Amino acid sequence: MDGSAVLFDMDGTLLDTLEDLGLAANRMLAAQNFPQHPLDAYRYFVGEGALNLVTRTLPEEKRDEETVNRCLQVFLENYDLNWKETTRLYPGVADMLDNLQSQGYRLAILSNKPQEFTQKCTTAFLSRWTFEEVWGKRDGIPRKPDPAGALKIAAAMDLAPSDFLYLGDTRIDMETASAAGMFPIGALWGFRTKEELLASGARALLQTPMDMLQLLKEKK
Repeated sequence: MDGSAVLFDMDGTLLDTLEDLGLAANRMLAAQNFPQHPLDAYRYFVGEGALNLVTRTLPEEKRDEETVNRCLQVFLENYDLNWKETTRLYPGVADMLDNLQSQGYRLAILSNKPQEFTQKCTTAFLSRWTFEEVWGKRDGIPRKPDPAGALKIAAAMDLAPSDFLYLGDTRIDMETASAAGMFPIGALWGFRTKEELLASGARALLQTPMDMLQLLKEKK
């Protein structure tokens, strides 16, 4: 494992955003007179962008394009009202980032969250660290697990993909890392299970963020 940079997923990896996302989606559903979901169910709705999140929350017979697009706009308006009410760094993330930065690792973020909210969350919660590239879902770049975003970040930082460790918490992240030629590491404190991460290509698993430092020490 050669790594001079770390590429992070955001939701479920650096930030616990589940409650804010779920509350915004449930307000959207209530406004449309659709059934709401338990907040824990959103662990399996998130990860593939806002459009997929909204689609998964809707009753199956209400997933036509017009309804999905209308509900997406309502969701984004609702999320804009509460995106930082309960969102927080996971315990240990600050110490992990402090240590990585002090050791000279270069840091970047790649999320399927819309670019506007990816940037807002980075500014609000992660501004004490230097992330050279912060990429959310943006026009013209396919969302993860397509490796295009990860590869463009590597090119922008003038690094080879093999220089990156990729830390994420879902199947999507492990598949993205593998497809991009990066080293996939699964975050067990996030939204998904150890079984999912291993099945989708994780080459290492971390119980806590600070386990990243031990992994790096062992691999040197």
